[in-house]
Amino acid sequence: MKSAYGPAAGQWQQVHPREARSLLGPVPTRWWVAGGWALDLFIGQQGRPHKDLDIGILRRDLRQVLGAMSGWEFFEAKGGELFGPLRSDAREEVNSLWGRRIHTSEWALELMLDDSFDDQWVFRRNHRIRRALDTAIRYDSERTPYLAPEIQLLYKASRIRPEDYLDFERTNGHLEDSSRRWLSCALDQLDPRHPWLHVLRTPG
Repeated sequence: MKSAYGPAAGQWQQVHPREARSLLGPVPTRWWVAGGWALDLFIGQQGRPHKDLDIGILRRDLRQVLGAMSGWEFFEAKGGELFGPLRSDAREEVNSLWGRRIHTSEWALELMLDDSFDDQWVFRRNHRIRRALDTAIRYDSERTPYLAPEIQLLYKASRIRPEDYLDFERTNGHLEDSSRRWLSCALDQLDPRHPWLHVLRTPG
């Protein structure tokens, strides 16, 4: 049983993805920029303000990540509450960890835990939806890794907030045909009536 720490609240540092490499330098495993920042890296410019910096890792690599970031503390975020600090693996139902340097009060990173099988990324909400890790993770011109836009949009499609719809509208026109087909197929498995499907299947 994890110990409750308090509500999931507090101030966040404004961290740019370009700073991620210096923050995560000791981490020996695969990591990538996720969330809205991932779409900005894909497009090549920032489209809107971001509250925090999301960093994706594979759930199976969590212990190595925690071991490499010994000067940090991480807390499970679930149901509006924080639990921790985390000492080992996160609970299976937890997909988000809030992190900050020890002895500081501002949060700096949100670690997003992604599922995988061998060399494939696996969508945690439907394990039939998969993508090769080498395709799921891309790199911008400065070699900053980020989550492929079709996967990031799939996460956003599950509960569409106003910023998620704006992100979809802004990103859709930049998607390659293969990415559009993959996202369309994935959404069709989740919800054949999803409102984004018509847009994805409309030529031009």
